Amino acid sequence: MEFSEYMTDWLYGDDGYYATYKNIGKSGDFYTAVSTSKFFGGTIGKHIISLVDEGFLEKDAVICEIGAHHGYFLADVIEFIYTLKPALLSTLKFVIIERFDDLQQQQKNYFEESFGDVISLTHYKSLSELKCENAFFIANEIFDAFPCELYYKGKTARVDGHEVEFDVDNEWVKAKADKYSKDRGEIARGYEEFAKEMNSTCQKFEFISFDYGEMTARPDFSLRIYEKHNVIPFFDEEIKREELFAKSDITYDVTFEHVKDAFEEAGVEFIELKAQMVALIDMGIMELLEMLKENVDDKIYKQELEKAKMLIMPNFLGERFKMIKFRKQ
Repeated sequence: MEFSEYMTDWLYGDDGYYATYKNIGKSGDFYTAVSTSKFFGGTIGKHIISLVDEGFLEKDAVICEIGAHHGYFLADVIEFIYTLKPALLSTLKFVIIERFDDLQQQQKNYFEESFGDVISLTHYKSLSELKCENAFFIANEIFDAFPCELYYKGKTARVDGHEVEFDVDNEWVKAKADKYSKDRGEIARGYEEFAKEMNSTCQKFEFISFDYGEMTARPDFSLRIYEKHNVIPFFDEEIKREELFAKSDITYDVTFEHVKDAFEEAGVEFIELKAQMVALIDMGIMELLEMLKENVDDKIYKQELEKAKMLIMPNFLGERFKMIKFRKQ
């Protein structure tokens, strides 16, 4: 089978890694910005309010998270909107795109525990099911979870019994590798279809996503496995892939130029790519922390400040993670 099919089964098969709820954070396999601090979602909430104030978003716009896992991120966004501009909670529409029934139920349960019947949450299994005029789309670590092909010096990989062989001629993969000046590495599958789907879903929107990678392609393989906070190179000769298959996360660095090209080809405007640290500061995370300082005791403030620092410190999430932004207007 193609490697992209193998990775799809690993992550999204009936017994795949993402098919059921997994802990994220200290007790899971990896950390995300969402599991680190509520101020990640809070900063996005502040940004959404600014878009409404500027007139880009209508007061009845759709706020949609794609791939929400437990639902913490969107819930944090809503909590801060309530704090900063509560009237918007009665007009904005909140949506999660989630393909797995089990995760949808986890999200519904969490929202019910958090908000009771104050917040109405709508689920769709794919973007194609959602039709709207005005929206804000948000995703965290989505592009690194698209299946990829593996490429090495003109040949594409296939997988046989968890063993990888580079002996397939695939013109689409080779064309992408040539375009991004790669003689080896990962070539993502599905960015083009995803961009077209989002474009056809909504008439006017902003889309922000956070992920790790660079604008230009890496010159080597970045494919790796996360298991209980251990990072295991996929081509490590000592690992037994059959034992890790579907029981651990598998990921790779994003080539943001590929994401950018996919959205521009779909007719969506690329706005910017910047380090998560810069993006969060520009969207007002420091102002939120100042508000917290004025309203809680010093111990709580220092605890939340230390968590928030992890989002913007260059040696943790601040520099390696990037924010990419698109608009259709």
